Amino acid sequence: MAGTSTIDLDTHLTAIIAGHTRSFGAWLAGAEPHVRDSLRSFARAIDVEAVLQETLLRVWQVAPRFIPDGRANGLLRLAIRIGRNLAISEVRRTRATPTGGEDLDAALAAAEAPAAPDPMLRRAIGECRDKLPARPRQALDARLAGAGGQSDNQLAGGLGMRLNTFLQNVTRARQLLADCLTRRGVTVTLEIGP
Repeated sequence: MAGTSTIDLDTHLTAIIAGHTRSFGAWLAGAEPHVRDSLRSFARAIDVEAVLQETLLRVWQVAPRFIPDGRANGLLRLAIRIGRNLAISEVRRTRATPTGGEDLDAALAAAEAPAAPDPMLRRAIGECRDKLPARPRQALDARLAGAGGQSDNQLAGGLGMRLNTFLQNVTRARQLLADCLTRRGVTVTLEIGP
């Protein structure tokens, strides 16, 4: 069957039926990517992760009553059918429309494309930056220009500052910049650290 594993995961079936969670975990490790892939076309319409989790829970619940049909990966085929049926039910419940693979790939590519910079935000940042006192502005500019390629020690030395002074100026510049942007209506969340 297309989309199922070339390894017969039903080798774990006897232990799964007996309630062995480790065997189910081993089966799950091999089956989960195939079940997830079978739900891919629904990703834009529903919460596929929730459907996947519900599918795997249901497989665990019905496994003790599962009767193999003699073909490989019977439990995996059942899981894929359960997952697709759950996904279809969820689409009907939410009145959503599943998307084709090509549409999904195009949506993913669009989501990964860099967003166009907001010119008003860029202007607000520039104006607030220009209002910073000289030393904090120099420290912040050096940190940004360094882009992680130089240590703070190197940046501080390049400005003729001690490391502690440099870090204090960066912290002060960030806080002043955040305060200025907040006054302009821009929501700012500062991360922890200098």
